[in-house]
Amino acid sequence: MHTLTLLVALGVFSSSVLAAPKDCEALRAEIEVKIQAAGVASYTLEIVTNEEAQDPGMVVGSCDGGSKKIIYQRNG
Repeated sequence: MHTLTLLVALGVFSSSVLAAPKDCEALRAEIEVKIQAAGVASYTLEIVTNEEAQDPGMVVGSCDGGSKKIIYQRNG
């Protein structure tokens, strides 16, 4: 299940890179829909600045013209 989640997250990230710049909250909502559709029940999505994005493996989206990142963390 964790692998499926990672694949969904990577798909979301790659599609968000190719699209026009998005508002962070709108992109976060789109990512949440896709993660929930994959059956993940316990997770956190956090919007952070580029400087705060420590682990690039957890980044699932970029927003506000590339100035912020959306970080995914699975709970439990």
